[in-house]
Amino acid sequence: MSNKTLMLFPLSTHSISRLLKLFLALTCLCYGISSSLAAQQEITEQTTASPPQTMQSTVTNEGNKKELIIGTYLCPPFVMQDQFGEYTGLSVLLWQQIAEKLQLPYRFQNYPLKELLQAVANKELDIGLSCLSITPEREEIIDFSHSFYETHLAIVVKSAGYFDTFKSIITNRHLLTIIGIFFTAAALVGGLYYLLEHRVNDKLYSMRSRPAQLIEGFILGLLFITKGPFNYYEFKTLTGRVLTVCLAVFTTLFIASITAVLASTFTVGLINNDIKSPHDLVNVSTGAKTASTSSQFLTRHSIVHRQYDTVPDMLDALDRGEIDAVVGDDAIVKYRIKMAKEKGKYEKLNVLPYQFEKQNYGIALTEKSPYEESINRELLQFRQSNEWRNSLLEYFKIK
Repeated sequence: MSNKTLMLFPLSTHSISRLLKLFLALTCLCYGISSSLAAQQEITEQTTASPPQTMQSTVTNEGNKKELIIGTYLCPPFVMQDQFGEYTGLSVLLWQQIAEKLQLPYRFQNYPLKELLQAVANKELDIGLSCLSITPEREEIIDFSHSFYETHLAIVVKSAGYFDTFKSIITNRHLLTIIGIFFTAAALVGGLYYLLEHRVNDKLYSMRSRPAQLIEGFILGLLFITKGPFNYYEFKTLTGRVLTVCLAVFTTLFIASITAVLASTFTVGLINNDIKSPHDLVNVSTGAKTASTSSQFLTRHSIVHRQYDTVPDMLDALDRGEIDAVVGDDAIVKYRIKMAKEKGKYEKLNVLPYQFEKQNYGIALTEKSPYEESINRELLQFRQSNEWRNSLLEYFKIK
């Protein structure tokens, strides 16, 4: 540059210093803007990458479902435990199917009956599994699923000896009433035919004396009631023949009814000589299981009874003659007796043909359980399956 040019733009030391400061300020400003942009970009990248991590965490939490605690009470054939500690039975099968469909993890924990119900009520357990009858008293503290099995209470007695059986039959009030009706009907039929036929029908009334003819009339009525109507042409009067036709229908129904009642009376008489119905339990020594619906039934009807911790204890006491009868759930006592008879036990124990206090079994749930609706849906579905029907046949069939 020429000296002339330098003279036009004189640069002092102070000016150079100001220029240097300006340059440094611009440099710092550019560096700050660059750092800010880099930080903002990093935040944006982290924010963009964050949602997949959150979704992954959600999936993990959903996969780790809560392990349900299933309280059980041993009640064959609904809940049983084999020699290896594995749980089996109808209630267990039902729950396993439900849990598999709903993908619910669980573990079993055994309890006595009273403690099981109380633990469900206190929400210490999620589910109660056994042969639990659905009752108003239990519904006050816990909820139940839909019913999965219908049953009723039954009376178990020990068969009487031959002398007691004979005594029971001849002193049976039902039998004596039937015999009274039987002979009364025979006398009425015989009397009607005597009035209509004894003067004109020497074939039917061949005796000369009136008492003998009355006996002939009674025999005629007795044969009419037991064997059915005579030949239409045996009678001489029109009224007698019309009566024969009318009585033909009556005697057919009468004989069928009498036969059915006699068969039932003799069957019950052969089983036990004192117990003919649940009302007779007042007069005999009766047993029931502790905290069961059968014990509650006896208490409501003011029937004094002994209580036993288990069904086998109760049946053993009956078999030894310590008590005269036991009351229990029909399905349970029949299964116990069936299995025992296969091993040579309880040979004289029989279940009387009475059905009373019908009840339903359900799965116990805590109040307002979040699983209730889904469990009910799967329960109803499985109850319609062939697997459930075959399982019922397997456990309750009579060999």
